[in-house]
Amino acid sequence: MGKKEVKTNAMRMLERMKIPYEFETYECDDFTDGIETADKLGYDHALVYKTLVTTGKSGDHYVFVIPIEAEIDFKKAAKAVGEKSLEMLHLKDLTKVTGYVRGGCTAIGMKKQFPTVIQQDAKELSFMHVSGGKLGMQLKLTPEDLRKASNAQFADVVRDH
Repeated sequence: MGKKEVKTNAMRMLERMKIPYEFETYECDDFTDGIETADKLGYDHALVYKTLVTTGKSGDHYVFVIPIEAEIDFKKAAKAVGEKSLEMLHLKDLTKVTGYVRGGCTAIGMKKQFPTVIQQDAKELSFMHVSGGKLGMQLKLTPEDLRKASNAQFADVVRDH
């Protein structure tokens, strides 16, 4: 018998929503950042996005999906979600809040659906890569399908170069 394919919450959710996606697994025991992952898999950096989880002044959580080489602009991000200010969610709280581990966090299928923003430049892409919901897994899907699956909006939330 072959090894059973491990499905993540994100994959199950995409299938339930009948959203097409591809996934790729790779050897990964520890957290690697998006750039390292992209290099390992031979992906164009412009097509790989990371998922950041933040906490607003209100105590609510927000998810931002931005290019791996970009930095979040907290002012723009806070404005996009209607918060006074935002800070990164403490790493120790990540799994408790999202159900995902660092390096395996994706905007799709978190324990709870948080307001989600995808960097607006993603709209120009025909597809993008995001974490698949566990270490060592990447999902490939269209930005519009990611938007639908994560109930997100597009906005400009990264620092200008």
